[in-house]
Amino acid sequence: MTTYQAPLEEFHFLLHELFHASEQEIEGFSELTPEFTSEILTMGAKVATEIMLPINRSGDEEGCKLENGSVITPKGFVNAFDEIRKGGWTGLDCDPLYGGQGLPITLSLIFGEIFSSCNISLTIYKALTHGAYATILAHGNSIQKNTYLPKLVTCEWTGTMNLTEPHCGTDLGMIKTKAEPISKVEYKITGQKIFISSGDHDLAENIIHLVLAKVPGGPNGVKGISLFIVPKFLVNDDGSMGKKNDLSIGSIEKKMGIHANATCVLNYDGAIGYLLGEKHKGVQTMFTMMNEARLGVGVQSLALAEVAYQSSLIYSKERVQGKSLERDGKFSTSPKPIICHPDVRKNLMNQKSFIEGARALTLWTALLLDKGTRSSDKKSYGLASLLTPVIKGYISDIGFDMTVVGQQIFGGHGYIEEWGMSQLVRDSRIAMIYEGTNGVQAIDLVGRKLNSDGGANIMYLRELVTTYLHQSTVSEEIENEFFVPLKNSLKDLESALKFLLDNGIKNPNAALAGASDFLHLLGIFCIGFMWVKIVSRVSEKKKAGDKINKFLEAKIVTGKYYMANTLPKTMFLATKIEAGDKILMSLEPDQF
Repeated sequence: MTTYQAPLEEFHFLLHELFHASEQEIEGFSELTPEFTSEILTMGAKVATEIMLPINRSGDEEGCKLENGSVITPKGFVNAFDEIRKGGWTGLDCDPLYGGQGLPITLSLIFGEIFSSCNISLTIYKALTHGAYATILAHGNSIQKNTYLPKLVTCEWTGTMNLTEPHCGTDLGMIKTKAEPISKVEYKITGQKIFISSGDHDLAENIIHLVLAKVPGGPNGVKGISLFIVPKFLVNDDGSMGKKNDLSIGSIEKKMGIHANATCVLNYDGAIGYLLGEKHKGVQTMFTMMNEARLGVGVQSLALAEVAYQSSLIYSKERVQGKSLERDGKFSTSPKPIICHPDVRKNLMNQKSFIEGARALTLWTALLLDKGTRSSDKKSYGLASLLTPVIKGYISDIGFDMTVVGQQIFGGHGYIEEWGMSQLVRDSRIAMIYEGTNGVQAIDLVGRKLNSDGGANIMYLRELVTTYLHQSTVSEEIENEFFVPLKNSLKDLESALKFLLDNGIKNPNAALAGASDFLHLLGIFCIGFMWVKIVSRVSEKKKAGDKINKFLEAKIVTGKYYMANTLPKTMFLATKIEAGDKILMSLEPDQF
């Protein structure tokens, strides 16, 4: 069985010791006192562990069923969703004007991790609804906002995003779904969408689909795509439920993981849809939802890596297997728990150093988003946009690896379903694929994000790092084991960045060949920056005479491990990037 306890001490450290949340000059942050966040996080963790976690495994085993044209979720999911809804957990960072609580994204992101750790399939229903809410909030007219937002905030209605079709995914310009105009804002939507997460279920009375489609006569490719609100049930003028719209569930996809979330094929047969935002601007409009979803996907991977770590840590302390070498070089007289073996210890340290550093990076990115949206700080918002594909791509790549590492620590038991580690691996795998595959995230980073605003965002990151390194006064130990490695890694980043910028226009394939490697390089570097900040903060507390408990002592050792064992990978990745595409693209397709 897997084990999970919300890492509340960790969240407290990041919010109040590292990022000084309540001292931030951002609207609403003064309310994030240690007392407030401790109380609300404890409450949220209780909901997640007592309501969501107990039905996680049974939901995986039972899955969703299609009966009489409607999806039935696993036993206990309806009641659990009702409890989450009643507790107000669906609208934490939503606008109070529509029934939300108005809390910062930074705090909401923490709950996203806790809930995903306990039951990612159930969490996805809520997460996609929030994305639909955010898109309508940003682009809807007053009627659309007043009609849909209050119900989406409470999850009385849920939401989805409909992009993919059988013949196209990433290349949205190829979509065939049509939107025939009935009036200026009302259209008939016809076409088929696939891979629609939360596409149908029995958790809410209505489902609000956001659907990409083409209006006849529009421009070719993505410039001719528009976005439409297509409710499962039409909504009357007085807000009451109307007749069922002309759409149906073709099937439920049979998937590797997240079995308790219904991934559907949806058929639109002249369904009534309402234009959201400007005509032919649908892709830009949908990106509001996709960018939010991408940040959430990184958090989902982190959440499952955390469960894998907690579970494998307990197992490694209880599983007795083999004699270990003692400090004197002799074998122990009796078998020891496997945590005594260096290889198992290395696996645990890889998990721990990644998870804690990645968590700091995701919260820092959320903080930048809050600065950007609540304080109109363009530089912070730009940097958050730059880091979004890194959070989605790098953290989901390595987060998946860390669930596999946890499975490996369990050995044969990790491969057996009853121990739960297999579900973590299966559930985590999708994060590298949906909301834009990680290869697409890398292309987005290298092909678009690095050059946006004339490269201002990556230069702002460099400025923050170099300023921190120059202005901080630390001990010789911290300088040598943390600052020097980060400075060396920064050189690797700059070398790779120069290669990409030099080749981006004159030889695009040379730049794109190293896109995924650059995404990883930037992810490793940014987490290294987080570890420098974390350990520097602990060092400050030491200097001030504060008591350093085992939790904080472990931060220093874990950070040392990351800087010595993971951060040096940036040199290897820079070398790969600078090799370009000469060898990679030299074989003809028929030579493979």
